[in-house]
Amino acid sequence: MQDSKALLNQAEHAIAQSASNSTTEAGHSSSRQAPPSEALIDAINQSFELFRLNYHNQYFAAFPDVQSLNLAKRLWLEALSRFSPETLLRGAKKVIQQSDYLPTVHKMIVACEGDNSAHGLPEIHAAYVEACNAPSPKAEHNWSHPAVYLAGKAADWYFLANNNERTALPVFTEHYKALCEQVRNGVKLKLPERLALPENLETPLSKDQNLERLASLKKQLGL
Repeated sequence: MQDSKALLNQAEHAIAQSASNSTTEAGHSSSRQAPPSEALIDAINQSFELFRLNYHNQYFAAFPDVQSLNLAKRLWLEALSRFSPETLLRGAKKVIQQSDYLPTVHKMIVACEGDNSAHGLPEIHAAYVEACNAPSPKAEHNWSHPAVYLAGKAADWYFLANNNERTALPVFTEHYKALCEQVRNGVKLKLPERLALPENLETPLSKDQNLERLASLKKQLGL
């Protein structure tokens, strides 16, 4: 059996090479897709190393050779690329703490998405409904969380108002999930500042008062 660090190094090279050689779908663009960051590749490698240490027998049963390990890492890199390196590592550690079994990609996605309620974030559909039903001006609404407002704004208020849920919800969800990840990573999202009302509101003049003011102006101007 080859040394595990050698396997990791070979897998990292294979992932980077595969990503740099991949192209976009025919008919869309001739430009190459951006390769994954070194930090993301490193997070995948560190996650697999954690799994090797914690699920030793299961790990080598699942990845008995370099080829199977490379294929698994490529799959994980594609499926988990929307998460930050910090989120990936946090998800891997969470899986290790909560499960005796080597995780599937689906379990890793769930672990990376985390517990939104612990951060005051409503679940996706509730956030979508709130964004769709909030009255205008949107910035003045009492939002349950800034992420809901920002996701609605990113999805476009007009788009949300003029498309059915089947069309609009996936777009909103994409933006909302990205914002939720920022919150879980410690980013503090802010709502736009509300316009303050003037301290002194002028009372409109009556018709007679307007006529008196007009007469006074004419007198001053010698008209």
